[in-house]
Amino acid sequence: ELKLMTTQTKKTTTRKTTVKTRVKLPPNPFVHEILDLVDSQRTKAKKIQILQEYTDDALKAILIWNFDPTAISVIPAGPVPYKENEVPVGTDHTSLRREWKNLYHFLKGGNDTLSTMRRETMFIQMLEGLHPEEAKIICLVKDKDLESRYKITYDMVQQAYPDIQWG
Repeated sequence: ELKLMTTQTKKTTTRKTTVKTRVKLPPNPFVHEILDLVDSQRTKAKKIQILQEYTDDALKAILIWNFDPTAISVIPAGPVPYKENEVPVGTDHTSLRREWKNLYHFLKGGNDTLSTMRRETMFIQMLEGLHPEEAKIICLVKDKDLESRYKITYDMVQQAYPDIQWG
């Protein structure tokens, strides 16, 4: 007698579980990198968490300029005639981290001694030196139009930075 040995193979299915890992920005990220990361978050809580994690004076300055009704731009509204900085990233760009201290020149009451021509020339020179994405942010902020590009609200900024004195 020959015994047949049968082996049963159990069919197993493996389920792929995808763990969404959050992008970690490099140290001292550009403001546009922070705003892009905030923009990519699905929930308000996550957006606020990112704003808090990457808090920075330059970021706060542009958010105040954008959302504070008392921060009045003295640069004409609309498109700005500047030439985008086309050098490769990391070579010859300045960033809002370095330039934010000069933004007061472009706000009412900031530096009223500047002539309109000098102020606008300074603004264009600053834009031309900035990383192209950072320059676009400044152009949006001067017209208080950051929300047209990034899903971020005054309420989120208030919750992320309760220390900001508005008005």
